[in-house]
Amino acid sequence: MTNDKVKSLPPISEMMREVGLEPKKQFGQNFLFDLNLTGRIARNVPNIESIPVVEIGPGPGGLTRALLLAGAPRVIAIEKDKTTKPILDEIVSASDGRLSVIYEDALNVDFGALGVKEYAICSNLPYNVGTELFTQWLVRVAKGAPIKSMTLMFQKEVAQRIVAKCGDAQYGRLAVLSSLIADSKILFDVPNTAFVPRPKVQSAVVSIVPSQDKISKLVDVNKIEKITAKLFGQRRKMVRGIISNIDWGKYGLTGTERAEELKPEIFARLAQDLV
Repeated sequence: MTNDKVKSLPPISEMMREVGLEPKKQFGQNFLFDLNLTGRIARNVPNIESIPVVEIGPGPGGLTRALLLAGAPRVIAIEKDKTTKPILDEIVSASDGRLSVIYEDALNVDFGALGVKEYAICSNLPYNVGTELFTQWLVRVAKGAPIKSMTLMFQKEVAQRIVAKCGDAQYGRLAVLSSLIADSKILFDVPNTAFVPRPKVQSAVVSIVPSQDKISKLVDVNKIEKITAKLFGQRRKMVRGIISNIDWGKYGLTGTERAEELKPEIFARLAQDLV
């Protein structure tokens, strides 16, 4: 069985030593070796046994192996760092055709050309591009991309920004966009001691499941991005001081509110009317 081959692979740390692989700061790499944690992340991918999974930044393949062991029928890994190839090649060989690796920058990959009708995304995202990638995926989902779920590890601060509610200190553009497109929740925290090298910050795994009901009610997502950028860009100012000559009462507001006091639905209505 494929899983027996994957299970029989040497420990990640041993494979890294053999090829002289070290985490690279310029790629935001912090490798996760804890098999209990990688297994837990993989098992939290909804319907993992029946849907292809796209993984960003597999590094030496710790989470990749966990996804295969959890039963993913196909894993497509996207890795910018080609020095990981000797290790990933061994996992590809053990996967019996279930794993393929694309050596490109995920920011430049055409996700529409992956050759799958629908897919889940699961990743221990590189710290330096995690928020940018996630925002891109949300926009793509809003425009019809067949991303069925995202199970992602972020810095804990970013995770809190994704699930924040109106009025929370962390509430901002990311929370508004996430709330209007998907249902999001923090699954569990991950201590910095689980990583090599150990980052200064704590992390958390977030589940983001796009909601077709929410997406069907959505105005142009680009307009929402523009209005959130405009209002949160001056978040200490009252909204009437940022946008003038409109009837705030139409939205149940006085105009003296600040961006953090506006619910996601209000941003959607403002985007529809003003952008």
